Amino acid sequence: MYLDSAKKEEIFEKFGQGKTDTGSAESQIALFTHRISHLTEHMKQNRKDHSTERALTGLVGKRRALLNYRQSSRPA
Repeated sequence: MYLDSAKKEEIFEKFGQGKTDTGSAESQIALFTHRISHLTEHMKQNRKDHSTERALTGLVGKRRALLNYRQSSRPA
């Protein structure tokens, strides 16, 4: 498995408010970015894997939505 609980805690601690901060937009964006980079490497080697391609597209859309939410919720 490419993402164990220790790696998740490390990501959440670095980008969130703590190890257990799994719900903030910043920590979710960081987790999605890690997953996207992993799936991108997989797609480079397996170009015909359409189910992974679809999952990758969905993750990029979710991350984009969270980034838009963060951008709109910032004070002007």
